[in-house]
Amino acid sequence: MDAQFLVSLGLIVVTFALYIGIAIYNKAKETSDFYVAGRGVPPVFNGMAIGADWMSAASFIGLAGTVMILGYDGLAYIMGWTGGYLLLTFLLAPQLRKYGRYTVPEFIGDRYRSNTARLIAAVATIIISFTYSVGQLSGSGVVIGRLLEVDTMIGTLIGVVLIAFYSAMGGMKGITWTQVAQYLVLIVAYLIPVIFMSMQLTQNPVPWLSYGEVISEMRSIDQELGISEYIVPFTEASKWQFMALMFTLMAGTAGLPHVIVRFYTVKTMKAARWSGAWALLFIGLLYLSAPAYAAFSRFILMTEVAGSSLGNLPAWTQPWVDTGKLSLADGNSDGVLQWTELAISNDIVVMATPEIANLGIFVIGLMAAGAMAAALSTAGGLMIAISAALSHDIYYRSINPNASEKKRLSVGRWSIVLATVVAGLIALNPPGAITQIVAWAFALASGSFFPALLLGVWWRRANGPGVIAGMITGLSVTLGYIFAAKYGGFTILGIIDTGAGVFGAAAAIIANITVSLLTAPPSKQTQDEVTDLRYPEQIQYKNGEYYKKDAQ
Repeated sequence: MDAQFLVSLGLIVVTFALYIGIAIYNKAKETSDFYVAGRGVPPVFNGMAIGADWMSAASFIGLAGTVMILGYDGLAYIMGWTGGYLLLTFLLAPQLRKYGRYTVPEFIGDRYRSNTARLIAAVATIIISFTYSVGQLSGSGVVIGRLLEVDTMIGTLIGVVLIAFYSAMGGMKGITWTQVAQYLVLIVAYLIPVIFMSMQLTQNPVPWLSYGEVISEMRSIDQELGISEYIVPFTEASKWQFMALMFTLMAGTAGLPHVIVRFYTVKTMKAARWSGAWALLFIGLLYLSAPAYAAFSRFILMTEVAGSSLGNLPAWTQPWVDTGKLSLADGNSDGVLQWTELAISNDIVVMATPEIANLGIFVIGLMAAGAMAAALSTAGGLMIAISAALSHDIYYRSINPNASEKKRLSVGRWSIVLATVVAGLIALNPPGAITQIVAWAFALASGSFFPALLLGVWWRRANGPGVIAGMITGLSVTLGYIFAAKYGGFTILGIIDTGAGVFGAAAAIIANITVSLLTAPPSKQTQDEVTDLRYPEQIQYKNGEYYKKDAQ
């Protein structure tokens, strides 16, 4: 047993105990606790919870590596994922909060006065959240497996047991406060190494300001080596693919059910807007640090690893070569490692940073705990979304409307346990790379939920048949394009499967508008309700008149 193992294990056990303690302390006692945390979460903490819910294992472990390998083209991920929160905060979240339902399918069913639409939305929620959670669970398996030196499968199962326990116990209320703790763990773990690297390379402790120097030094190295420059755009993909990917991630973010539900946990519309503002700040801390990570790691690899003789490489390279995440080939057998002979997996950039910068065993353990916090917090939020779709939208609203509070809670708890176990079993042998699975979930959300919610809030004339046509068309076009691009080599303007959401969203909006205009308009009451959503809480719109609500 080496010291590193004990420190990492200790940090992970302490943080796990903290999460379970918080969940037990905040146990859900009634259905509103279970689904929307009793609508009593302060905006700052809700912003942190949104941040943790949002920053998955893919963001924490993979994002900086993606930027390092793709250079400029990797920025589509950062802009898409943060831009989506602007769309959500301004166009959808406050309005959905004013409508006052528990879940996204419930809003769609009640706004469009259609049970069919609600069931389609519930099934879509389950499919999208499921796709996403498989990625999270297999990510947590990799981290636990590497730490405890057990098989990845056993690591995944440990994650499953933990998530099933605290999600089912605490419901949304327990998960919200657990996510606040997880956000703090993951952001501290993410920032410490990048701040120290910044100090080592530029003598400036503010990485966001200092990594520009490193990038300009890299430009000259790139030119010497004659490789495509790090900051030149569109070297990896076409300009259209960059835009399509960015749109898909933005619209997908604004349509992901587990993200939208977080805005239901606050008291008022104003609090929903502020939650979005705080969330952008907290998410920005991580997303603005990713390019700095990427630049520092690439610089160290270019100056300290490339150009060294193979017998004289830094000590940290060996363990990563053993895991297969880093491969060094001496192609021209001159005994010196060239930059072009290095092959790096993008998952290693963040996880290997503490070793690259020689930050000691405590920080390495902290990184492991941070990566676990990222995977668990997202998986918890996804499980609540799946459970709400099963127990609230399908069971309570369609099968048994007379169910007692106690019965609804137990159905909710069991559906979480069931969903976690099934997702865990699929995650033991996941289909395709984690990032690809995640990108597909976004494409599906931007083709189905985004158009339905956008038109539901901002176009009074949209009706039940329209939204059903829109969701089915959007899902079919998105899936069709993903398969055609991935397996049939078919692309439009060089847009590959990760940008499929553009076509899905366009098709869904056209279908929704066309069918709505060809069928009977919604009732006067529905149209008034939709207009009412656009005004602040204190004002109510009825029969073409505005009323000021009495102070509650």
